Amino acid sequence: SPVSTAITCFTRGLDLRKETEDVLCPANCPLWQFYVFGDGVYASLSSVCGAAIHRGVITNAGGAVKVQTLPGQENYPAVNANGIQSQMLARWASSFTVTRSKDIALEAVGRSVSTARPSTGKRPKKTLEKKSGNKDCKADIAFLIDGSYNIGQRRFNLQKNFVGKVAVMLGIGTEGPHVGVVQASEYPKIEFYLKNFTAAKDVLFAIKELGFRGGNSNTGKALKYTAQKFFSFENGARKGIPKIIVVFIDGWPSDDIEEAGIVAREFGVNVFIVSVAKPTTEELGMVQDIAFVDKAVCRNNGFFSYQMPTWFGTTKYVKPLAQKLCSHEQMLCSKTCYNSVNIAFLIDGSSSVGDSNFRLMLEFISNVAKAFEISDIGSKIATVQFTYDQRTEFGFTDYITKEKVLSAIQNIRYMSGGTATGDAISFTTRNVFGPMKDGPNKNFLIVLTDGQSYDDVRGPAAAAQKAGITVFSVGVAWAPVDDLKDMASEPRESHTFFTREFTGLEQMVPDVIRGICRDFLESKQ
Repeated sequence: SPVSTAITCFTRGLDLRKETEDVLCPANCPLWQFYVFGDGVYASLSSVCGAAIHRGVITNAGGAVKVQTLPGQENYPAVNANGIQSQMLARWASSFTVTRSKDIALEAVGRSVSTARPSTGKRPKKTLEKKSGNKDCKADIAFLIDGSYNIGQRRFNLQKNFVGKVAVMLGIGTEGPHVGVVQASEYPKIEFYLKNFTAAKDVLFAIKELGFRGGNSNTGKALKYTAQKFFSFENGARKGIPKIIVVFIDGWPSDDIEEAGIVAREFGVNVFIVSVAKPTTEELGMVQDIAFVDKAVCRNNGFFSYQMPTWFGTTKYVKPLAQKLCSHEQMLCSKTCYNSVNIAFLIDGSSSVGDSNFRLMLEFISNVAKAFEISDIGSKIATVQFTYDQRTEFGFTDYITKEKVLSAIQNIRYMSGGTATGDAISFTTRNVFGPMKDGPNKNFLIVLTDGQSYDDVRGPAAAAQKAGITVFSVGVAWAPVDDLKDMASEPRESHTFFTREFTGLEQMVPDVIRGICRDFLESKQ
C-alpha cells in the first residue's frame, strides 16, 4: 500500500517527482499566504496543501492527500472556496488534481522536497531581504513581449531569456518591483499579472514556461489593451507606484501604435520601447510609420527608447535597461491631472446663498473632488468659506484620503454674512497655497460665488495667478459675469462658468474637471 510523503505548507505541485504521489500536509498552514491557481485542476505552481484545502479534500488540520499530475491547460479560473481565494492564470505547462488519500503511513524520505518558502527554523536575514526585494526600485512593470511570426520561435526564446535576466536584475520582491507579462501577436494575451508572483525565481519559471503564439505583430492593439486592462488594483497594481510597459518589437509593428501611445499616456502609463533588429532600407517601405518609436513612448526625449541590434549577446544591455526602469523620478507619464494637482475651493457663504443652496454648492465640490486620486503623494483638496471674514474649513494636508475629504466637505457649516471675494482670494493664496508653493503638484483655485463682491477682485486674482495658481470662477444667480472674468485665468472664456440656478452646478462638474486636466497637460508640454 502507498505511503505518504511529508511535505510543507508551501510545497508546490511542480516540486513533486512522481506522476501520482500520496503526501501528508501539516496542520495550521497560514491560509492567507497560499498561492493557488485554478479550481479542481490546479496549475502546478500552486501549493499542494493550499489546493487540497481549497478543494475541501482536507481542512486546516492537515491530512493525507493524493496528487495526480496532469498536462497543462489554458485558463485556470479564480474561485473563492474554503477560506482560500485562488488566482487566475492564463496558461501553464502542467497541472495537478487532489483527492483524499486512504493511507496515512509516513515515509521517512531521504530526499527533502523542495519548497517555495523556507519551512522551519529561523529565516536568515538574507532571505528576508530577498523576499522584500529592491525597495529603492518602486515600479509595476508589464513586459509586452513579441509573440508574432516576425520574431519566430528561436528568437522568441532568446527574448524570454533576456526578459528573465532583466526581471532578476530589477530585484523583484514584496516591497520592490512587481512584474507581469503580456504576449502580443494576432490578439494580446495576459500571461500573468503583477499579483501572481513576488519572487524572482517564480517569475523566471513563469517566463520560461511561456508558449509562442505566432500571428501578426499587432503591437498597437496589445499596447492599448495592456494600458487599459493590466494595471487594475484587482490585478495587483499598487497605489502611487509608477506604471510601466516595456514593449519589445522585433522589426516593426503591423498596426498603428500612435493611438495606443496616447491611450497609455492618458492612463498614466510610462511606455518604453525596446526595438531589436531595426527595419533595413529595403524593408522600410513595408513599415506603416517610420517614426513608430517616437510616437508610442512616454516622451520623445531618448530616455524611453532602447535599441538592441540583435537578440544574440544581449547580457550587456540588461543592467542599463533595469536602471532606467528603476529611475522613478524620470517616469514623467505617471503624473496625470488626476494624481498631481492641488485644488482649493473658495466658497461663498454670504446670506444671499441660503442653507439649501449652500448644500448644492457642497455637492458640486464633492463631485469635482471625487474625480481625483487623493493621497499623501497624490492630489490634495482644501476648502475656504468666506463672507466678510474667511474660514479655512480644511487645508491641503489635513485629509489625505478621498473618503475623509468627502466627509469633511459634507460637514462644512454655512456661515451667512456679506461678500468680500477679493480679501478671500488673498487669504487663500497666502494661507492655503503658501505652504505648498514649492511642492510638485500644479495649483488650482475654484471660486464659487452667487453675487457682487464688495471689494476689488482683479488685484487679488492677478496676484494669485502670478503665484502660479490657475483660477476658475464659477458664478451662480446674481454673480456679475464681468467680475467672474476678472478673476479667471487666461483664456478667460474657458475658465469662467455661469448658471442662473444653483441646480445647474451639477451639469458643470465634467467641464470643470476637463478644464483642470487640459490646463495640467498644457503646463507639461
